[in-house]
Amino acid sequence: MTTSKKSLTIKQNGENTQIIKKSRFIASMARTSSQAEAKAFIAQVKATFHDARHHTYAYLIGHHNEQVKASDNGEPSGTAGIPELKTLQLLGLNNVTVVVTRYFGGIKLGAGGLMRAYAGSVTACAKAIGLVQQVPQRELTLKLSYHQLGAVQQYLNTKQLAIADATYGTAVTLTVWLDCERVDQIRTELTNLLAGQVTLILGRTAAREVPIPWP
Repeated sequence: MTTSKKSLTIKQNGENTQIIKKSRFIASMARTSSQAEAKAFIAQVKATFHDARHHTYAYLIGHHNEQVKASDNGEPSGTAGIPELKTLQLLGLNNVTVVVTRYFGGIKLGAGGLMRAYAGSVTACAKAIGLVQQVPQRELTLKLSYHQLGAVQQYLNTKQLAIADATYGTAVTLTVWLDCERVDQIRTELTNLLAGQVTLILGRTAAREVPIPWP
């Protein structure tokens, strides 16, 4: 994966259930990085809900979604898999597979109703699980005195930067992760805040997952 593009995906695997006109729609989502993983997840969901008639699905594979597929799995053409796929695309997700299992409740929804139900099931599941973004970040270590700690903690809070690690010895050592484009700004501001009386050490660069608000 390149570090120049921020990649959005679900926080973890999970599922969510909705009842729509007595039909039960169970959306199961998983992070999948290959077609083999996607197919294995689809098979797993089918086995879990083996008594259901429909297991519609869609997946996006690749950093730029080079591989996509959708299936109505017996539902009227275009009413399930494609709405699910379009929903994943509208959310901007990468490397995700969704399977929506339907238990029929006796009331027909019609083509439009099915499209809304399947698309809505994907949205509701993604919202319930939560989203994360893979962001290129740089590790920054601060070595400072105890009397500086309060000012630094307040500064980090205002910048919404979490302390990843802290060591308290004869001095305080804090580790934070910064978006790469913010490194120079944060270093300058910390140096000015502490009048240069701080040691700042740049560490490794990595793509790290950061929770993001629901769109």
